[in-house]
Amino acid sequence: MHAAVLLLILILTYLGMAAGRIAWLRVDRTGIALLAVIALLASGEMTLDDFGSAVDLPTLALLFAMMIISAQLAESGFIDFCARTITETRGGAAALLGLTVAIAGGLSAVLANDILIVAIAPVLFAGAQSRGLDPRPFAIALAAATNAGSAATLIGNPQNIVIGAQGQLGFWNFLAVCAVPALFGLAVVFAVLWLQWHDRIGSTVLAIAAEPIAVARHPLDRNQTIKGAAAVVALLVLFATPVPRETGALVIAALLLANRKITSRTMIAAVDWPLLLLVACLFAITGSLNRAGIAAEILGFLDGNGLLPDNLALLTPLCLATGNTIGSLPAALLLLQLWPKPPPGILYAAALLWTLAGNLVLTGSLTNLLIAERAERMGVAFGFAEHARAGIPIALASIAFAVLWLALTGTLPVLPGH
Repeated sequence: MHAAVLLLILILTYLGMAAGRIAWLRVDRTGIALLAVIALLASGEMTLDDFGSAVDLPTLALLFAMMIISAQLAESGFIDFCARTITETRGGAAALLGLTVAIAGGLSAVLANDILIVAIAPVLFAGAQSRGLDPRPFAIALAAATNAGSAATLIGNPQNIVIGAQGQLGFWNFLAVCAVPALFGLAVVFAVLWLQWHDRIGSTVLAIAAEPIAVARHPLDRNQTIKGAAAVVALLVLFATPVPRETGALVIAALLLANRKITSRTMIAAVDWPLLLLVACLFAITGSLNRAGIAAEILGFLDGNGLLPDNLALLTPLCLATGNTIGSLPAALLLLQLWPKPPPGILYAAALLWTLAGNLVLTGSLTNLLIAERAERMGVAFGFAEHARAGIPIALASIAFAVLWLALTGTLPVLPGH
């Protein structure tokens, strides 16, 4: 009965994640995870002490610190400046689209994606429309490039941070494995969107809208921007030292919070607290499987039947399916609970494939949904089908190259037993 209750709550939780919300209620994935934790506590299957011991605080600390560092660059006006650089370039539509992909991809590799998107999206969309261009391809490019660029590093997105912390992966080793497929993914984003939009990017209704989009802009503060850039450089340097990455990141975040111009309240308000709560709840929910011994039984069953995803033939479809249903972050946490110490090659491949799979459909990543929500608020709405028209070829081409790269570099075999 104990195991049955845990499995029922886990299954219902992940079904809710796949649906995106609970039917008839305005409860998102964070709310679903929180309700599951409360159900475990109320049923006696978990105590508050169990909850505290299951949550990996170093992972949460690193996530928090990354958000503070990103908030520094957003509040300094640097991200607005990057958006204006894109839209004010003297080149044509191809140059604007290329800069969107390059800048979004580069920034997403070292900044928290949600803070980056909130800052850059309004200025980018308004600037594109002021140039007589349809903002929709730029919205899709922003989402796809953010996903692809964030695949390059251990701090590019939440699932990479979780996988890197739990697997104790090296930052520079991860970059060596994943940077080339990420760069190829960015090239694919540009190529697909330009092929699909180049003949109509300036002739749609949104391109010739009578009322331009009005947005609030952050003026560039050079001193605060220099502080933010120095914080990013210091963080990358610390990753090459024995200092625990979460400790170094927290020290850098603390120095940024002690700011004479940007209030700590403003910086802390920029933190994505629902995301941190989601990660904490998922640690507790999946951790209950280990306490009950269920995880070991599932791992033994998979191993005994040759179903462990220790090869690209099994891992690739698993990442595509789970990343576009329950989400890459919940899937990563579940995998790490079921298989606590997989070989590093599996973790590199899983992080890369999950992130690139996020471009497949609109619901494939939180980045896509956040950009779609921002775009809709500004009258630049694009639907599931319009995103899929570009997202499917982007994801499939990117993943195909990633699989080839992982196989050729010996990171992970293509077939079992090799």
